[in-house]
Amino acid sequence: MDVTLLLEYLDEGRLAALFGLVTGLTFGVAAQRSSFCLRAATVEFARGQLGPRMAVWLLTFSAALILVQGAEMLGLFDSGEARMMAVTGSWSGAIIGGLLFGAGMVLARGCSGRLLVLAATGNLRSLVSGLVFAVVAQMSLFGLLAPLRQWLAGLWVTPGGQNVDLLASLSLPPWSGLALGGVTAVIALRIARQNSLGWANLLFAPIIGFAIALGWVLTYSLAQVSFEPQTVTSATFSGPSANTLMFFLEDSSVLGFDVGLVPGVFIGAFLSSLVGRQFQFQGFEGESQMRRSLTGAALMGFGAMLAGGCAIGAGVTGGSIFVATAWLALTAMWVGAVVTDALVDQRVIRQAGVAAQ
Repeated sequence: MDVTLLLEYLDEGRLAALFGLVTGLTFGVAAQRSSFCLRAATVEFARGQLGPRMAVWLLTFSAALILVQGAEMLGLFDSGEARMMAVTGSWSGAIIGGLLFGAGMVLARGCSGRLLVLAATGNLRSLVSGLVFAVVAQMSLFGLLAPLRQWLAGLWVTPGGQNVDLLASLSLPPWSGLALGGVTAVIALRIARQNSLGWANLLFAPIIGFAIALGWVLTYSLAQVSFEPQTVTSATFSGPSANTLMFFLEDSSVLGFDVGLVPGVFIGAFLSSLVGRQFQFQGFEGESQMRRSLTGAALMGFGAMLAGGCAIGAGVTGGSIFVATAWLALTAMWVGAVVTDALVDQRVIRQAGVAAQ
């Protein structure tokens, strides 16, 4: 793609927003059609299953690894210029924030990205929870919760003023990331076969990984020719949700990749749900569900900003370029989700079973 040619028609901010919109549309359609959800995968794992949701998540993750690492080997992208790799990482933030996010997504019944996709299909519960997530994320970035986030993040940070590249720190060859993606894909396909995964899941789950790679390549290409500094990034829903919220609330906000990404995901998922005849308005089933969902959304908002990303931003986008704190945050999210499911949902199921006897 000739980004220089596009800059003759669009300024840098609008072009970045357009790239975000294209990435978001791709992500939104694929996520809606594949029912991609980290929360669902962790719940299956917590209950001793390797089911269809685990297969979908692994297909997405493996595709992101293969495509992003492949793009870097072809010279289409340099992970060293990615913002999350170039800034100081927080080990303490990844652990604490990841645990909070994992607990929150179980309570809210979906991670932040999943809430955005569900909101586009008419789920008003996810719409309200998503707004709470965005508000708390903004409070954690610049508002009332920012001092607490900064203190927790500063407890244990990466050395040298930048994050840690796992492949380089382990002295692994450049192709090792691609190889890991291939191994993960084989495991994912085996689980998919065992669960008779439908064609839509098999097709669209890897397209989410493609969207991650697309975002990296597009923002990197723009950064190489832009006169103004441009952030090299891809799909994530913590910072972008807060930035998009403020864009529509403040006149001083500027266009960028984030402002295109979130609406793009929403529009893509909305159109996909219409085509698939899956759009349906849904609301809270009661006060207890509302309290649970909003609590989970708030935990995710603070946890994501502390961890340096959400289940998508840290778990897949950061993981695809082997940012060390992103992999740690993803691990903590799994732990937080598994523990919360065991203490909350599985306990309810056991109590209901005892009551029925």
